[in-house]
Amino acid sequence: MAKYATGNDLGGSGQAMTNTYKTLVAAFASSGTAVRRGKIYDILIGTNGTPADNYMEFDLSQQTADGTATTATPVKLDQADAAYLGVSKANYTAEGTITATSSVFYVGINQRASYRWVAAPGSEIVYPATNLAGYALRARSGGYTGTSTGKLLIEEQ
Repeated sequence: MAKYATGNDLGGSGQAMTNTYKTLVAAFASSGTAVRRGKIYDILIGTNGTPADNYMEFDLSQQTADGTATTATPVKLDQADAAYLGVSKANYTAEGTITATSSVFYVGINQRASYRWVAAPGSEIVYPATNLAGYALRARSGGYTGTSTGKLLIEEQ
């Protein structure tokens, strides 16, 4: 099973925060030559702005239609693997379609902290081999207006 890393660092400068959710990075199946499902097994989040005592909220929700964003080509974790067949985009300027009440990951952190979630074996977050089905890693903050960072590690099957 091939493994990849994708994040909003691959899509240019970070996503500016507001008090409404903004998608940092999304990964989803594509209707290209072969549609594959993916397993998100690691999430890394934080900020690259000037530290202060503000809260930030991060969310991973189901996305069923793409918005406007920069393509972020996932990096192979094993250079012998084939290229990622799904799609990854970063730093959305127009949000994709997020399924209501579909959050599978939520954490609030202080801006001064970073956070990492690693799935227990067998507890990965799986998206189906269905065109445009996947997940969006989003962030918001009522006090912080700088940029935040997000990285997803994915196994494609």
